Amino acid sequence: MLRRTKILAALAAVALPITVTGVSSGGPPAVAAPPETGAYAAAFGAAAAKYGVPESVLLAVSYAESRWDDHQGASSTSGGYGPMHLTAVDPSTVLDLSGKQRTFKTQSLLTLYRAAKLTGLDPVALRSDPASNIAGGAALLAAYQKELGLPVGAETSPAQWYGAVASYGETADRTAAAGFADDVYAILARGATRTTNTGQHVAMQPLAVTPDKSQVEKLDLPAGAKRTNADVECPATVACEWLPAPYQKLGPAPTSYGNHDKGNRPKTGKIDYIVIHDAEGYWQGTLNLAQDPTWTSWHYTMRASDGYIWQHVKTKDVPWQAGNWYVNMHSVGIEHEGFAKTGAAWYSETMYRNSAKLVRYLAKKNDIPLDRAHIIGHDQVPGLLPPRVKEMHWDPGPFWDWEHYMDLLGAPIYGHSIFPVKVGSIVTIKPGFAGNHQVMYGCAGAGVPCAEQGSNFIYLRQAPDDNAPLVKDIGLRPNGADSTTEVSDIGARAAAGGEYVVAQRQGDWVGVWYLGAIGWFKSPKSAPDAFAKPGAVVTPKKGKTSVPVYGRAYPEESAYPAGIPYQEITPMQYSIGAGQAYSLGDASIQTDYYRAVTFDVTDPNDHVQVIGKDRYYQIWFGHRMYYVRAADVDIRPAF
Repeated sequence: MLRRTKILAALAAVALPITVTGVSSGGPPAVAAPPETGAYAAAFGAAAAKYGVPESVLLAVSYAESRWDDHQGASSTSGGYGPMHLTAVDPSTVLDLSGKQRTFKTQSLLTLYRAAKLTGLDPVALRSDPASNIAGGAALLAAYQKELGLPVGAETSPAQWYGAVASYGETADRTAAAGFADDVYAILARGATRTTNTGQHVAMQPLAVTPDKSQVEKLDLPAGAKRTNADVECPATVACEWLPAPYQKLGPAPTSYGNHDKGNRPKTGKIDYIVIHDAEGYWQGTLNLAQDPTWTSWHYTMRASDGYIWQHVKTKDVPWQAGNWYVNMHSVGIEHEGFAKTGAAWYSETMYRNSAKLVRYLAKKNDIPLDRAHIIGHDQVPGLLPPRVKEMHWDPGPFWDWEHYMDLLGAPIYGHSIFPVKVGSIVTIKPGFAGNHQVMYGCAGAGVPCAEQGSNFIYLRQAPDDNAPLVKDIGLRPNGADSTTEVSDIGARAAAGGEYVVAQRQGDWVGVWYLGAIGWFKSPKSAPDAFAKPGAVVTPKKGKTSVPVYGRAYPEESAYPAGIPYQEITPMQYSIGAGQAYSLGDASIQTDYYRAVTFDVTDPNDHVQVIGKDRYYQIWFGHRMYYVRAADVDIRPAF
């Protein structure tokens, strides 16, 4: 059976960015100097007054687009700039799988240039100067309001701006437009206070209004794909479309087919995880691959510009998305437009929000806990067997904001100072994102330093010393070499939401058990990166000097009926030594194996779930999760 690994970067569509050149200048400055905090906040008031937009509406739209971050001239994955996410990219021309140019009937995202015409401002300034960018966004909102024949003025009621806000979302249909507007008005009702990525403090008081939602019907957009329970599994508040992945034979052999397996989950295996991927490509190329029967498959694709969702495989069925058959059996996979090696680009806020809506819906439907042991990155999926560790993926990468994402899920990563960080404690990693600038190389070429930007992890070192080498990962480097700061090297990274058990403390340094050794990171009390929390840990049973870890939780040999080959339980290259402890992720792991190896099953021994009596636990072990046999370990409360 063909189960190709995902190499989307090489074959995905290539959007054609439009070079932003100045009307009155030769090109953009390297980095625009951030304004003073007061001036930044005042820019919203000035732009609102000048273009006749209620300041509360302008603030809420900007928060929904960027959380008021300006990103200092860097674009989002969908080509948006600044706190108002003014766009300067035309995704309508992409390359198909053969590399030939194709044109798709999609929306061109060129709001930055329209804002330049409305304001008379230089496109370079609109991209890199926050005050200009905010003015451009206000001018666009006013223009949309006028096009709808509605009154303009800073004193107008925010309730009358629903249609203009919906237009601002630059969505593909009215369903998506209304979803964006609903997000904006929900933000307006809650209010917000935040210090941006460049240290600017902005506050918006809550303001509950009842918008005129009928205005969205006036937009020159299609209504959106008709949705029934027969096609898509998505919340009603997002734009979602059924675009099926092909399930078809590829050759005469019954094992030659693509690109997923039929199932009947949860009867053929409970769904325990939602796997967050980035597509390593743009949305149209990703959709092309999803429809290629010789490629792999996943359940959902998300577009960055407006959070539009396509579903390709029913959640009851099993696509080949995680690189680990056990995890495939028990997960739903979501691809997000973008790249793990982003350089200075950033994932769009609209995509984060709609992804969180989808994950909340799926988690509720399948009784999946909303925590980082179950809402996982592709980079947390373990290798199935020892040689596969080096082949596993590292997306969504260091620039996916897990802290913000879990906040959107309503399940914030633990970050309280109630308990002391001491030997035996479980600590949760929470370094902050915007201000967590870790040294990385390779975003824009081998050996090239990555742009300074927020990241979701901290490095672990072999000793409590800033100059000590990074910890080793023998799965990634069997020769015993140290981990590196290469952007794709996850060997020494503890990501936000990860849980580890403290082995030693030395001043501001915390040493935790990590891949069978101690990894050190600095976490001063004045600015901690980790917080102690209650929970349970696993330790080797008394008398055991070493306990193996596994990349899957398959049944014992006696559980397999005649006709279904036993899937050998192979330990990984890692182990847990006596005296070590690891945080328990899940104590209710079902040992099972879903045999699905032929097309359109006629064999009674195929598409069958084998359930074992042996028990396993999921643990936090290094950057990835792994499994241990319950018979090998004890569970006890953290100290």
